[in-house]
Amino acid sequence: MAVRAPASQGDASAERYLFVDRNQVGNPASQADWTAKRLVWVPSERHGFEAAGLREEREDEMLVELAENGRQVLVAKDDIQKMNPPKFTKVEDMAELTCLNEASVLHNLKDRYYSGLIYTYSGLFCVVINPYKNLPIYTEQIVEMYRGKKRHEMPPHIYAISEAAYRSMLQDREDQSILCTGESGAGKTENTKKVIQYLAHVASSHKARKDHNVPTSNPASYGELERQLLQANPILEAFGNAKTVKNDNSSRFGKFIRINFDVAGYIVGANIETYLLEKSRAIRQAKDERTFHIFYQLLVGAGEHMKGKSLFVLPKEQRARLPSFALSDHIFLKLGCLSP
Repeated sequence: MAVRAPASQGDASAERYLFVDRNQVGNPASQADWTAKRLVWVPSERHGFEAAGLREEREDEMLVELAENGRQVLVAKDDIQKMNPPKFTKVEDMAELTCLNEASVLHNLKDRYYSGLIYTYSGLFCVVINPYKNLPIYTEQIVEMYRGKKRHEMPPHIYAISEAAYRSMLQDREDQSILCTGESGAGKTENTKKVIQYLAHVASSHKARKDHNVPTSNPASYGELERQLLQANPILEAFGNAKTVKNDNSSRFGKFIRINFDVAGYIVGANIETYLLEKSRAIRQAKDERTFHIFYQLLVGAGEHMKGKSLFVLPKEQRARLPSFALSDHIFLKLGCLSP
């Protein structure tokens, strides 16, 4: 369990998105209620699973009383899943759960998410749920909080995963890998950028990084290599990302980022390999989707001379009948969604 350290005024707003308030978790009343009602999880069409108290056993079924409305229903024994004691509420690592089942895992993730805690460990894995809003937990101050700390000393975070990989590389002298996987819109691209941000901060070879008097938020505090590494993502996203039904900035390609370090742990180079680009999106898009960002960026910034020379814009005689040039004039953009 991570221990809350005294926070500065700037970090106070971020603490509620990192630390669990143990004063509101695992109180004696909740423990007594859990014991008296013999609470379990039962299937629910609306919630997936919901809490219920055991009332009576009947051969292959159990009579339970739903905690939400007090209604009694019969549930097959095989569909009932055990509920963990209240002391495990919002637990940071689900490997610690006494009853490790689907209902308990989903409830813990949901409970933490509704409290603003988007990161949760599951053994070696870190489960992330997209909050679909900006959180104040990616600042330089938060990076410094995780720097040099062991994983169990701090609450779950992508920075803790990055720090563990970096320290293992230095201590074991072996290559380390971080795999970001999930469905579209889960946050793979954003968390990959946070890993790069963290490594650029803790492993920068620039001399200003060694001078603690230089503000860490100053771009000059990064060396040229670190700046190039951080600035590569916007270019990749422009040419390889697009709006889809699920995600306004969906990566339509895979990428493998390799960062090289010297024996002292400083960044000395990097390369990014891309693969499986969805090339068909350049000429064909679904109704509510868009092509790659770069097409819109080029057309918005292009002058009339460039638009006239463009081979993928409607012929001049057809455009002459229109009041002005628009995205709908673009032959390959007409099929998809034109609004951002």
